[in-house]
Amino acid sequence: MKLLLIWLLNALALLTVAYVLPGIRVDGFTAALVAALILGLINTLIRPLLILLTLPVTVVTLGLFILVINGLLFWFAGSVLKGFEVSGFWAGVAGALLYSIFSSVLTMIFFEKNSSSKNNLHP
Repeated sequence: MKLLLIWLLNALALLTVAYVLPGIRVDGFTAALVAALILGLINTLIRPLLILLTLPVTVVTLGLFILVINGLLFWFAGSVLKGFEVSGFWAGVAGALLYSIFSSVLTMIFFEKNSSSKNNLHP
């Protein structure tokens, strides 16, 4: 249940990014759901491999190369998926950064409220 809720929050974050940035377009909530699912799979399966392969560059740039990897993967998802479009590399970097921020904030807000009510020690 928690995984489905996070998926919905990520789709909402993606819609927010598309609303804020002019270089990113999402056709609707269904397209946002599919894009959030594919972005989650890309970040789970491909991103760690790319980070491992580019580890020397990442160390030399003090971790800033991970922004490039995130932007490229976001741009790649936009070029593969129908209904989700990223206009270029810099839009991909900005979109990946904002998507990460919005997704984290939404997840933190929602699950912080739920965890504080469940972990209340008062009778």
